[in-house]
Amino acid sequence: MAGAQRFLTTHVGSLPRPQDLIEIMFAREDGLPLDPAAVDARIDAAVAEIVARQRAAGLDIVNDGEMSKPSYATYIKDRLSGFGGAGNSYTFQDIEDFPEIKTRIFADPGRKHRKTPACNGPIAVKDMEAPRKDAARLTAALAAHPGARPFMSAASPGVTTLFFANEYYDSHEDYLFAVAEGLRHEYEAVAAAGITLQIDCPDLAMGRHTQYAHLDLKGFRERMALHIEALNRATANIPAEHLRMHMCWGNYPGPHHCDVPFKDIIDMVWRAKPQTILFEAANPRHAHEYAMFETVKLPEGKVLAPGVIECQSNYIEHPELVAQRIARYAHLVGRDNVIAGVDCGFSIHVGSGGVDPAVAFAKLKALADGAALASRQFWT
Repeated sequence: MAGAQRFLTTHVGSLPRPQDLIEIMFAREDGLPLDPAAVDARIDAAVAEIVARQRAAGLDIVNDGEMSKPSYATYIKDRLSGFGGAGNSYTFQDIEDFPEIKTRIFADPGRKHRKTPACNGPIAVKDMEAPRKDAARLTAALAAHPGARPFMSAASPGVTTLFFANEYYDSHEDYLFAVAEGLRHEYEAVAAAGITLQIDCPDLAMGRHTQYAHLDLKGFRERMALHIEALNRATANIPAEHLRMHMCWGNYPGPHHCDVPFKDIIDMVWRAKPQTILFEAANPRHAHEYAMFETVKLPEGKVLAPGVIECQSNYIEHPELVAQRIARYAHLVGRDNVIAGVDCGFSIHVGSGGVDPAVAFAKLKALADGAALASRQFWT
């Protein structure tokens, strides 16, 4: 970024939880009795530890690892009222072609504890303090790490409607904008704490082969426009430079041959308010798409944070490969418009993820080492 004189590093949000915290989260999702004070104390400690581990790996822009949340999206049911309907399910178009892969994916232990009740009542904020508590935890943990830049992630209005089906509102649009209004409080609470807000938006890419698999590309782009309008409305009071958005085709070990090409939706992405766009760029399905920026021009004021580390494999990327990936984007859009990132989270649902936790942090160190190599190339 401008003024940094090097490539900054970050990741997408979810990091491996300690095993005892995983068990606590499973118990909470399953409705088992827990001591709230003890849970809070364990999360406090986990956030302090995860911030320290990110900094030890060399990351510049760090978060709380989503330690307080059962997943990047399903936590919404605990913060907004209106979710008491039947569980939701939806089709992943790509894995329907490969039944054995589907069986393995849905055997993931994290999925067995995931709760996605449908919306069966009016959306309203029921826990005003949860996002403030998350922000306070992260701020406290950062006190021991001067120079670190904080971010926190939150589900987008669109992905919330993907996970939680609508059984109450007259239309998808009514439901979507009710969710957007409900999420506004969380978004503004994070920003008010001086923390960059990341909006997680798999609905803008993964939605093409899940929630909207029945639509053609034109129909999907129309839904994208609606979802982006809802996002922009929910973030209306937050400056663009304090916002980042994560694009995702789905962080699961499937074939992904149904992923919508980035070039078919990139013009829609620019309509979203957040300044920084994080997106998958290291995995085998999307690594080639950097070439798109040979002809697609980066709009004024936008920053790219391509994934230069892949998050489904236990291979640790070589720092020189990381540097090469960063350089591809820097040559095309300018060095000051690139942040080095990760494709997606390492544990998007508690108990999920195929990467060994120790390897995940080794991959983050490779990210920092590769960014340092690329920085020497571009600033010396």
